Amino acid sequence: MCAIRKTAQDTDVKKTDLYKNERLKVVAQMKHAAGAKTALGGAPALDRKEQRRIDAERGLVPFAVKIPSDLAARLRDVATERELSLNELVTELLGKALD
Repeated sequence: MCAIRKTAQDTDVKKTDLYKNERLKVVAQMKHAAGAKTALGGAPALDRKEQRRIDAERGLVPFAVKIPSDLAARLRDVATERELSLNELVTELLGKALD
């Protein structure tokens, strides 16, 4: 038995579409590789499903809010200065505000 090789003509796919799909795969791989390291070049981050599982075990829930961009920038700056994650900073600030 011999293997049959499909070509662009066999699958009715344009050659340009094949190149486009290949390019999209490469770009996706590059984005994945770029996001695989933390900002400091440390260990790879957990995948989203695993991170959601860990967050659920810790009793954390996603809580999306819309705030002005200048306030978001200030929060990021303060978090960086205090060497906290943005989540930790917002949790601390909200906790103090509600006490």
